[in-house]
Amino acid sequence: MTKVKDIGEQGLLARLQRFCPPEILGDDAAVLVTTPGKSLVVTTDVLVDGVHFSDATTSPEDAGWRAAAANLSDLAAMGAVPLGITVGLGLPGDLKVSWVERLYQGMTECLQKYNTPIVGGDLVGSPITTLSITAFGQVEPQRIIRRSVAQVGDAIVVTGVHGASQAGLQLLLHPELRQHLNDTEPTALIKAHQRPQARLDVLPILWKILDSSTSSHFHIAGMDSSDGLADAVLQICRASNVGAVLERTKIPLPPTFEHWLKPEQALEYAFYGGEDFELVLCLPEVLAKILVSELGQDAAIIGTITSGSQVLLHDEQEKNPDQILSLSQGFQHFTQ
Repeated sequence: MTKVKDIGEQGLLARLQRFCPPEILGDDAAVLVTTPGKSLVVTTDVLVDGVHFSDATTSPEDAGWRAAAANLSDLAAMGAVPLGITVGLGLPGDLKVSWVERLYQGMTECLQKYNTPIVGGDLVGSPITTLSITAFGQVEPQRIIRRSVAQVGDAIVVTGVHGASQAGLQLLLHPELRQHLNDTEPTALIKAHQRPQARLDVLPILWKILDSSTSSHFHIAGMDSSDGLADAVLQICRASNVGAVLERTKIPLPPTFEHWLKPEQALEYAFYGGEDFELVLCLPEVLAKILVSELGQDAAIIGTITSGSQVLLHDEQEKNPDQILSLSQGFQHFTQ
């Protein structure tokens, strides 16, 4: 089996160039033409073997897909349409070349759905496999989605279920948990973890609603929920200097959770599991209701932006006391 050290940097580059448009290659940097009147959006994600992916839970193709999806999701969270990505790789010399090619195959499969090319990158030797992707997108300046513009009274919308990715990861790490599920349920949850979908499909629907609105003054605050639903709401509130009240019965969860997990564990997965890559948006209630209706399926209004600074989880059925959500409860690098 051919290893990276057997063919060296130039040999590996020659193999990987087939994943990139030929007209892009050959210079020190990629040149991306943007449309006049658009703003360029740039985002970078770094993934490390043993932290973000491992052979125990993720094939090379799935690792590539998830890496690409994470960056596309960041663009979607800004309201941007993707233009291209660059890929930085840190690789051990003993790594199989086929593993790297399969990684690129997974990235390509994810990117093709959005007509997004790989336009360059870099290779270095490393004792640990590391993958760094920088994604480029464009957006009209008046349609940029920011965390800092949420206003008191805004409805909080999520574009889909939360907790599925964490559930899928747990099933991969602990196969014995599958005995409590039917034949198809584990597959759906594992797919949610290994092949998440960036919600770029939400943007055209959102722009159509805003374009048809009679109000000339609108705003959208938001981000994606890659670090968990609680993190997303808390980050938006902190950036906007507001608080929020979330209704626990309104959080969309996978149907499987009803007969598989206790309510508190289901909410733990949803709020702090992460890697669901849904959008969390704050906008006027009348527009939020239209958006949820247009998206259908598992989109939902889960709460309201309030004055103050606390983010409360409330139970309108009064079966549980109010709970204050905190960033310290989720995953934090360097503290785990």
